[in-house]
Amino acid sequence: MFEDSLIESGGRLKTKRGRMSFVAFVLEAIIVGVMILIPLIFTEALPKTQLMTFLVAPPPPPPPPPPAAAPVKIVKVIQTDIVNGELRTPTKIPKKVEMIKEDEAPPPMSATAGVIGGVPGGVPGGSMGGVIGSVLSSTPTVAPKIATPQRVRVSSGVVQGLLVRRVNPVYPPLARQARIQGTVILQAQISKTGDIENLQLISGHPMLAPAAIEAVKQWKYRPYLLNGEPCEVDTQIQVNFTLAGG
Repeated sequence: MFEDSLIESGGRLKTKRGRMSFVAFVLEAIIVGVMILIPLIFTEALPKTQLMTFLVAPPPPPPPPPPAAAPVKIVKVIQTDIVNGELRTPTKIPKKVEMIKEDEAPPPMSATAGVIGGVPGGVPGGSMGGVIGSVLSSTPTVAPKIATPQRVRVSSGVVQGLLVRRVNPVYPPLARQARIQGTVILQAQISKTGDIENLQLISGHPMLAPAAIEAVKQWKYRPYLLNGEPCEVDTQIQVNFTLAGG
């Protein structure tokens, strides 16, 4: 029985202690909450001086000092009697009037006196250096002759105006049967006498090119004159092959 009473008393003590701890904790929480809420509810009790110092912004800094004034330049006005390139009327009569003295003109030179650097008996206005100088200055100068180039490049339109004899090409039978037509362009060199030299194919159908070269070889031109002298010409020649005219 004694053991049963001890067990029962121990359980009761533990239960009472847990309840007392919980009640003490709740009371402390209530007290702390009341202490926090009182300043928030009653704001009139707070110190206003410290709050104003915290909430008011600090005063702005003082303005910078004004810049130093620039030195004043004194412009001295010089009076003049000339305004806009014209002499103005003076406002008062000067006390001292200066007379301007011009140099005397040199005496006219006579025919016997001559000129400096001339010869006895010379006249004013003669050439410097005397007779020898006048002879040298009167010698005509011959302009250098510009060499005529040996060969020039001329357009096909200009060369066509110099054509004297034209031989039409023979239309190749195979090209006619194949209905081939077109233009053959040749690079040609025309000699000083107007003969065709050094023919080269630039473009054209291979079946038409031999007939065009064979015909152009027989063409004849007038000599192309440059500065009055004949010269060789590089140009291009076009030969047209059309089935309607062939």
